[in-house]
Amino acid sequence: MNSSKITLIKNQNPNHLEDGYLKFHLNKQTSALLSMKHTQEAIVLPVESVTSMPNMPGSILGLMNWRSHIIWLADLSRIFNLEYQDHRLGQYNVIIIRVESILLGLVVQEIVGTTKFITDDILSPVGHIASSLVPYLRGCVIQEKEILLVLDAQAIMQSSMLRND
Repeated sequence: MNSSKITLIKNQNPNHLEDGYLKFHLNKQTSALLSMKHTQEAIVLPVESVTSMPNMPGSILGLMNWRSHIIWLADLSRIFNLEYQDHRLGQYNVIIIRVESILLGLVVQEIVGTTKFITDDILSPVGHIASSLVPYLRGCVIQEKEILLVLDAQAIMQSSMLRND
């Protein structure tokens, strides 16, 4: 091996490292990202697998069994007061998130796949996004054809839309 062809990258800026995100659609108009750090799994779940619970907020669809854990299932569009999909298709697209030891299932319209972004690509959502969504965001990524919401999993877990206070 010729050592003259080996080059070392020194002083690489940690802000230019890419982070992984799960990309999905909240509804027909809104695309979003969740950090892979908080994403446990993305699954398709039959509607019959969800046990509805009485006297719960409209955003809570019920309880589900996931890997021997009973977890709450919430409609993310309803949490954000966005137009939401009627789930007559017989299945939910679910993203299981974990913040510390708490698990929550989030129903979204469509799961697209994974992507990566540099931290510097995430901009402040103020002025780009409706102010009602800003508390749930880490920022947004502006692309040619769409604005991607970068969601804050911890803020979603703490949402008042998940509680009957």
